[in-house]
Amino acid sequence: MDMDQVRFQAFAVCREINLSGIAAYFGIKRKLSWEDTLALTEHHLDGLLSNPTDRAVFIFSFGALVFVNFASNEITDTLSYLATLDPNMPGFGATKYADDYQLTIGGNEVSVTYDELMAPTLQPYYLELIAVILAKSVALERIEDEMGKLFDDVEVIINQLKKGKMALSDEQLARISGRILSYRYSSISYIMILDRPDVVWRIQEAQELYLELEHLFELPDRYEKVTHKTETLLDITRVFADLYHAKRGTRLEWLVIILIAFEIVISLVDKFWPF
Repeated sequence: MDMDQVRFQAFAVCREINLSGIAAYFGIKRKLSWEDTLALTEHHLDGLLSNPTDRAVFIFSFGALVFVNFASNEITDTLSYLATLDPNMPGFGATKYADDYQLTIGGNEVSVTYDELMAPTLQPYYLELIAVILAKSVALERIEDEMGKLFDDVEVIINQLKKGKMALSDEQLARISGRILSYRYSSISYIMILDRPDVVWRIQEAQELYLELEHLFELPDRYEKVTHKTETLLDITRVFADLYHAKRGTRLEWLVIILIAFEIVISLVDKFWPF
């Protein structure tokens, strides 16, 4: 790509995208793992877009896509088409979590701000680094939002406990624990927040740029907050589990007492009022 400005638009649309399945439709034969990035460039997009020149799409297995130089209608059409290739992907309606960025070529030195990277020349690794940062950021935003909803659900149970009520079943407890562990896995393992692209380890300038972008988008701090919230929620569910098992143990104890009392009554009846 040779241009003065490059526009990036990122969306987190689902939890998981089948990269290998989508790649096959675009003639990419190699099998992609969950840690790879699928890059669809001009020749892949020819036929899908009326003018694929200077366009690209980076697709990540953790449910994020980054569009390069796409118009709004092109994004809508592309997402709709990709949704037909992978049942995990919804259409454009699921683009609540979004972010954008701009790369401008010009000036005398590299300058990084919250919404723009300026550089004298276009380095081949710029697109990949910006796409990776944006994808991780919007995917984290989705997880942060979902964890907020989970905290709301847990708060309802805590308010019940304040009133002396414990209306929690095995299924509800298992469901809450499963959601917490799922977000933990999604944020720590699947999104690979702490992992960096290979180019970062090969080129010093790429490493410096990636670290600066990572800091600007607060990825390490947000990662730590998600991790801390997950641990907090797990501690809370352990308390719920202890209370639930204690409640069930109390019920069993009362049942045993009732059965013993019933046996005593039956014995007394047999002794004093034999039939």
